[in-house]
Amino acid sequence: MIDYVAEAEAMRDELIARRRDFHMHPELAFEEHRTSGIVAEVLNGLGLEVQTGVGQTGVVAILDGAKDGPTVLVRADMDALPIVEENKTEYVSQTPGVMHACGHDGHTAIGLGVARLLNQYRDQIAGRIKFVFQPAEEIGAGALAMVKDGALQGPRPDVSLGLHLWNSMPVGEVGVADGPTMAGSSDFKIVITGRGGHGALPDTTIDPVVCAAQMVTAFQTIIARNVSPLETGVVTVATIHGGHAHNVIPGSVELTGTLRAFTIAVRDLIATRVEEIARGIAQAMNCEVSVQIRHLTIPLANHPEVGARVRPVVSQIVGEQGLHFDARTMGGEDMSYFMDDIPGMYLFVGSANAERGLDYAHHHPRFDFDEDVLPLGVALLAAAVGEYVLPSQS
Repeated sequence: MIDYVAEAEAMRDELIARRRDFHMHPELAFEEHRTSGIVAEVLNGLGLEVQTGVGQTGVVAILDGAKDGPTVLVRADMDALPIVEENKTEYVSQTPGVMHACGHDGHTAIGLGVARLLNQYRDQIAGRIKFVFQPAEEIGAGALAMVKDGALQGPRPDVSLGLHLWNSMPVGEVGVADGPTMAGSSDFKIVITGRGGHGALPDTTIDPVVCAAQMVTAFQTIIARNVSPLETGVVTVATIHGGHAHNVIPGSVELTGTLRAFTIAVRDLIATRVEEIARGIAQAMNCEVSVQIRHLTIPLANHPEVGARVRPVVSQIVGEQGLHFDARTMGGEDMSYFMDDIPGMYLFVGSANAERGLDYAHHHPRFDFDEDVLPLGVALLAAAVGEYVLPSQS
């Protein structure tokens, strides 16, 4: 029997050093050249079949077992965010204005750790493991770029597995819900055009500011009155831009924001109502309007059969008390494009430690996590993969 926890724990120093190196040298979406270079070098050093430049800066590697069996996809994302880091650690970002504020540095280190751990059992593996190191998750474009470049072909996976370090839970707890666990994400831009003029003479203008204000208020009725109370969704207007002076009514106002839903049907309903409301209010206020809505990611849903097989493995490592069957978020994740085609399981792995101040939210300038989660993440993901390709050892 493989002791995944002990083997992962033996990598602790290496995992921490690797994660800190990635953290110090963060790279934005589709700019992960240094990161992907290190990933490819490590995987080549393990003797895996490595392909680079997949989806621009992605890396795919195949670990072939000695026997025939299923193909398991293991995915890790690599990109950082355009955030100025406010931490004071010895491994703080060395790239001005760019920071790993979501845990992708940890994901990449964990993915490499899983490859190293499982490579030791190549002669016992029945099947193969396809490691996918993905760029551009933060802009919702990397997974589709890799799919377009054939990441799900040659060979086609039978199951897909991944994880996200999660600062909403402490280290040692894991989210293992079935069904939709992350929302589909869309963004919108609405430009309202009126006729500007003097603020003291509003009757001579067509005021896009008042029109925009009515839209923001009316959008809140979509969730309250159009989406079923048994469903859920989000409509957020995040920016309002218009005007430059206190006494001038501007000629136009721009609204931008995000839409979130756990199903495509609800997403489409929300998007339709946003456009209908925007056009209706604009017409009533004598304004012109343009509405652009982009669907960035689809909902990420854990497959019940994969969950039923993976959860006992996770439970063996963190115990029944460490499992969260209701862990869901309206955050988006483009691994959904892999899992929409390949049944899979995406784990939320608790990474917070409130006593040490390591509990800031994802995308916060002071985001950081308890590095105890790195060997734990390797053990969880390696054991989940082993359930499919090393069943006699699990």
